[in-house]
Amino acid sequence: MWYNNRNAAIVRRDRPSQRRKFGKGAISVLRIWYNHTMCGENLTTKTVLQDLPGPLVEWYRANARDLPWRRTRDPYRIWVSEIMLQQTRVQAVLEYYARFMAELPDVYALAAVGEERLFKLWEGLGYYSRARNLHRAAQVLVNDCGGEFPRTREELLRLPGVGDYTASAIASIAFGEPEPAVDGNLLRVAARVGGIAEDIMDARVRKRFRAMLTESIDCERPGEWNQAMMDLGATVCLPNGAPLCEKCPARAFCAAYQNGMTDVLPVRAAKKPRRVEERTVFLLVRDGRRALRKRPAKGLLAGLWELPNVPGNLDEAGAAITLAQWGLTARTLTPVGAAKHIFSHVEWDMHGYLAAAEGENNEFLWADGAALQAAAIPSAFRYYFDTAVRWLAAQQGGTDHGTALL
Repeated sequence: MWYNNRNAAIVRRDRPSQRRKFGKGAISVLRIWYNHTMCGENLTTKTVLQDLPGPLVEWYRANARDLPWRRTRDPYRIWVSEIMLQQTRVQAVLEYYARFMAELPDVYALAAVGEERLFKLWEGLGYYSRARNLHRAAQVLVNDCGGEFPRTREELLRLPGVGDYTASAIASIAFGEPEPAVDGNLLRVAARVGGIAEDIMDARVRKRFRAMLTESIDCERPGEWNQAMMDLGATVCLPNGAPLCEKCPARAFCAAYQNGMTDVLPVRAAKKPRRVEERTVFLLVRDGRRALRKRPAKGLLAGLWELPNVPGNLDEAGAAITLAQWGLTARTLTPVGAAKHIFSHVEWDMHGYLAAAEGENNEFLWADGAALQAAAIPSAFRYYFDTAVRWLAAQQGGTDHGTALL
């Protein structure tokens, strides 16, 4: 339900009868009407958000985060940064961005790089399909567009891996197009400032948000407006914990603040619980080399190198049987503990074994130090990968491997 700032009838959560009727934490708008305030202004959701650009941009110029991709209007650098920032914290991206740009400074370099090297540069960022789509889009730009970026949101949307948010961010920041880059930060700020009590995860609601923000964007400074909204959402109008309303340039006309609703806006439908999968991971060492296996070309972690693993939580007897099925035997088989890795939709609960292996399996690459350095190995296996490194170092130093793993 959409309601205006000062005149909406809101069901307060601290009234027991209303909690019983509408459910704990629920927001219900009983009726909405528009009338004039003392100054004669009709403060609808739309007009409240249209009041935001002036104080927002002024706040941003005094408080903007100093980020390397904001020191340029190069669409290539803006594009790469926006793709890296999807599902990833800014602080985590900074080092990756610098390394990526040092090796692949323009779209021609990205289009020409080999996939293995690209994945190595991306290693640790996760969501590797982002890197694969970057590569594909760079090749389209070089082969079909002469290396030039499209300048409008509609044209940018035709590139592989470029969705509405990314297209709008590039178009507004690099080319001055008045397109709101609607992500979680903008949705949260708009829902609180405008007093919008509808599920922001609903595609139809997001479409209405976009239309409203398109009318509210600062058309003279659209890139700055988008970046200001991003920073406001990331540093003040926080997603987890209490927002820092005392620092917010929109506090004077924010519906959520005025009505004591900052803890319940925005409304988000509960996520489905992640599927939990148990897996047994094998650290196979033979002649100082570690076994790697290529994952399938499609699906989770597609095309990346992994430590060999199987579904289920195997005991030592089951682990030995699996090794035999792979054509291997183990001189030693040592449990190396448990680890967990969370993907967006699935959680891996892993248990591992370290095996001094003998035998051959053409499915495995027995990688030495140089090959390991070149291979992109997902962070899901980092605990076990590091365990194998410690074991090999202990072996070279003459330490018993069983105690070295502790």
